[in-house]
Amino acid sequence: MSFTKASEELNVTPGAISQQIKGLEDFIGAKVFRRTRRALLLTDNGQAALPLLRDAFSKLEEASRVLSAPGDAKRLNVSVAPSIAGKWLVPRLHSFQERHPEFEVWVSADMGLADFATDDVDLAIRYGPGGYEGLIADLLMAETIVPVCSPRLLDADPPLRTPADLVHFTLLHDGSPDKDDSAPTWPMWLKAAGVEHVDGARGPKFNQSSLVIEAAVAGRGIALAKSALALADLEAGRLVAPFDRTTPSHFAYFLVHPASKQRIKAVQAFKSWLKEEALATVDSVAMTRLTEDSGRADPA
Repeated sequence: MSFTKASEELNVTPGAISQQIKGLEDFIGAKVFRRTRRALLLTDNGQAALPLLRDAFSKLEEASRVLSAPGDAKRLNVSVAPSIAGKWLVPRLHSFQERHPEFEVWVSADMGLADFATDDVDLAIRYGPGGYEGLIADLLMAETIVPVCSPRLLDADPPLRTPADLVHFTLLHDGSPDKDDSAPTWPMWLKAAGVEHVDGARGPKFNQSSLVIEAAVAGRGIALAKSALALADLEAGRLVAPFDRTTPSHFAYFLVHPASKQRIKAVQAFKSWLKEEALATVDSVAMTRLTEDSGRADPA
């Protein structure tokens, strides 16, 4: 709403902007702006056209990026939340580098979502419900929530055998800001398990999923963990799933990027590798669950 600011952005004079607007209004036969002493305002026609024009300019900008994007870039910038970066992506990254030594991967672990329009990001891994408007989003893997703890707690005094035994243990809470209403909190989980005498609100809360898992590994209590993130610790025996109860999440992990990044060879290679790793993770989670179920003693 300023000819002066528009002229600065377009590197022309304010007079040139004014002439362009006048020419536009003459061409369409209607006023776009109302000029007052204190402000420049859109007319009703201008206000009605604004959302369509914004969308059109956005598509033109995206098309420009597609045309100018180099397909042979060697550096790949990946944005990912800290928890999935530390507990899932980084431990596997060496296998991609061994397969594709020609590409250099830079991982940016940030709690905030990457803005592809302003950040130097080629690809992002996002945990959410999907439906990322204006972006290509491929499902990477689904997620389930499972109680986990250090194996030391199974033989503690008193031991951890059934959900009712949680009254004697600290509950660890995942307070990560992903807004997944389908993921159970401890009060929800205890209610579903039919446990009434345990205070599900007690215990420390952590703002990252990886931190609540690390607290469980350290024997500080029992956590409701994301299975994919806890997998390495479950496989290594640092964690166990004491109960035969998992909850599917409505959220999942998605590979997200603008259409302009689709033709970049590094993006194509990284996506292909990520999908292989995700498939292996899903298989490992299922196998770990079977192993835990077969080795779990009957509570009765």
